[in-house]
Amino acid sequence: MPMTVVVTRDVPDRFRGFLASCMLEIAPGVYTQPRLSAGVRERVWTVLADWHATLDQGVSS
Repeated sequence: MPMTVVVTRDVPDRFRGFLASCMLEIAPGVYTQPRLSAGVRERVWTVLADWHATLDQGVSS
């Protein structure tokens, strides 16, 4: 399984709380999890993308 890393900046607390519920926060705003299944990884990405589009905060690339 691939390692998953998410780095946040300028996002509401709901993003950080959600990520902390399914990943390890190794530094402020840096989340990782070495064992996320493809389904869970896709769900995490979908939730984050939906929130980002709705709240229009954070930086997307």
